[in-house]
Amino acid sequence: MPVKAIAISGSPRAEGNTQILLKRCLDRFKTAGFETSYRSVGTELVKPCIACGKCGQMKNRTCAIRDDAFHSIFDEMLDSAIIVVGSPVYFGSATPNLMALLDRAGYVSRANGNLLSRKVGGPVVVARRAGHNFTFAQLVYWYMINDMVVPGSTYWNIAFGRTAGEVVHDEEGIKTIDRFAENLLWLAQKLHS
Repeated sequence: MPVKAIAISGSPRAEGNTQILLKRCLDRFKTAGFETSYRSVGTELVKPCIACGKCGQMKNRTCAIRDDAFHSIFDEMLDSAIIVVGSPVYFGSATPNLMALLDRAGYVSRANGNLLSRKVGGPVVVARRAGHNFTFAQLVYWYMINDMVVPGSTYWNIAFGRTAGEVVHDEEGIKTIDRFAENLLWLAQKLHS
């Protein structure tokens, strides 16, 4: 059975900079024999958490809120050894669509015995000019509170770009993302061998 990896984009732009960075990661995983999946909550509806607490009462790995994508994406997250999320910077933070998914996934996971515990992953962030560090930290906090393992890279997993495709001109950013993907792959292979 192949080991799985999922990349989840918070960007509403198809073929944009966030997707380019995430697909670079997935290409490395695929080359190493991982089964990969790409999902975008920028184009699939995920409603925000309403703090109903039903995930803690039901104890069945589901959320009481019904929408287009949460349950299918969450199931893929649970099946994956590697979970990478990516977001463009929107007014200094991750996109609300991505945070809606992560908030709900975190609550359901923690209410059911920490289902995401010890999975490997981390964020990638892209912006035109600034806001990278806060957004990167915001997303890393989600991994940390879910007891996940986040490897480092040669710098923070950020890149610069505004218009679609512009991110590929950020040589240092691309090298950082590539090394991050290699470290994720190395770590996942060590854990699953």
